[in-house]
Amino acid sequence: MENSLVLPDGHTFSYVINGCAKGRLLREGEEVHGKVLKNGFCSSVFVCTGLVDFYIKSGGEDGLRKARLVFDEMRERNVVTWNSLLLGCFRYGDVNAARKVFEAMSERNVVSWTTMIAGCAQNGRSKQALALFLEMRRENMEFDQVTLVAVLSACAELGDLNLGRWIHLYVVESLSHGEQPALVSLNNALIHMYASCGEIEAAFGVFKTMERRTIVSWTSMITGFAKHGYGDKALSVFRWMESIGDNDIRPDEVTFLGLLCACSHAGYVNEGRHYFKSMIATWGIEPRIEHYGCMVDLLSRAGLLDEAEGLVKSMPMKPNDAVWGALLGGCSIYKNVELASDVAQRLAMELDPERAAGYLVRLSNVYAAAKRWQDVITVRKKMVEMEMKKPPGRSWIQIDGTIHEFMVDERSQKQACFIYEVLGHITRESKLTSYGWNHSGIWCKDTSQIVDDLNGQ
Repeated sequence: MENSLVLPDGHTFSYVINGCAKGRLLREGEEVHGKVLKNGFCSSVFVCTGLVDFYIKSGGEDGLRKARLVFDEMRERNVVTWNSLLLGCFRYGDVNAARKVFEAMSERNVVSWTTMIAGCAQNGRSKQALALFLEMRRENMEFDQVTLVAVLSACAELGDLNLGRWIHLYVVESLSHGEQPALVSLNNALIHMYASCGEIEAAFGVFKTMERRTIVSWTSMITGFAKHGYGDKALSVFRWMESIGDNDIRPDEVTFLGLLCACSHAGYVNEGRHYFKSMIATWGIEPRIEHYGCMVDLLSRAGLLDEAEGLVKSMPMKPNDAVWGALLGGCSIYKNVELASDVAQRLAMELDPERAAGYLVRLSNVYAAAKRWQDVITVRKKMVEMEMKKPPGRSWIQIDGTIHEFMVDERSQKQACFIYEVLGHITRESKLTSYGWNHSGIWCKDTSQIVDDLNGQ
């Protein structure tokens, strides 16, 4: 075109810039940017919006800064320009900058709100995501299915079952019988939300009513059953998927992670071995460290500590703390003191003090179970010397639409005294029925009492 002495116009530049963005062609895109300036199109909203989008997608580590420079030099901007910069802030992990951009927008459309909600949910700020959705509704802003997918992700993270159910009801009443059916991604999000909130049967209900399913649908259901301890149902869903014979649906790495998790929780050792081997032999999928971690956990829970240790040593990558932690968990269950000591010492050397603290606490519990009190003292002293402090656990609960967050041993709540008084009463009452805290900090029935009950039957 240039060789023919034909001058490009704004449409030409927009198409070329869009092509550079899709192809991640940084050098070529920067050359086009230079020609935009040379030919006097720097005042074109459409061309400059394309440049903002190009630098966000193709600018590398410095992309957001370059996009911001183009944005700041624009005399006129439209909502698409603002949305591109907003998306860029989230893509580069700058949530605070995204919030400032969002608040500075004089005009917002459904894409603006959805980008903000999804960005917060994906960056660990689910409470902000739900607050934004409520604000969006207060402003009578129309939302679409993509918005609901983002909101459901936040509901899953926070366990907000009430809002999740409201969205499901909306989907059933407004979309199921309309011209536009519910997106597969929206149904997948409902499955994930219900499974995360403990309503696994509701998740399965959504799954069964889906007219079309993707591998994400099948994997979400398999993973949901696995996490709730329904190993047999997880494997049944996988076999159901295989029996359909759809060439467009092939299990991926995440699918097998759910399968191995199901086998681990259900104690299906042979099935776990089979699926682990079939990843490579049948499906050509190289196991990742997470798959090895599941297998080590499965073998360790089953008491096959030698096989588990052998698998760790045969891994093609360096084992992480999750893999070693799974082996340590098996040592705790089966009181293999020597192996537990080796694993915990390794973790203490490789991890920072905060992450290593939990594993040394477990080692201390193993020693205590074996009545090796001097070793318990040694481990505790080492934790003090290394200034280790186990990070406190936290949880949250929703009451009357408000999410309350709690930290272990926290007493800053206004009703802390009353809460601990009630907890003390529950503890005293539960002791009468053989319940108590076990060495893992889990409230359960005394196992010795369970054995007595079984022996008496």
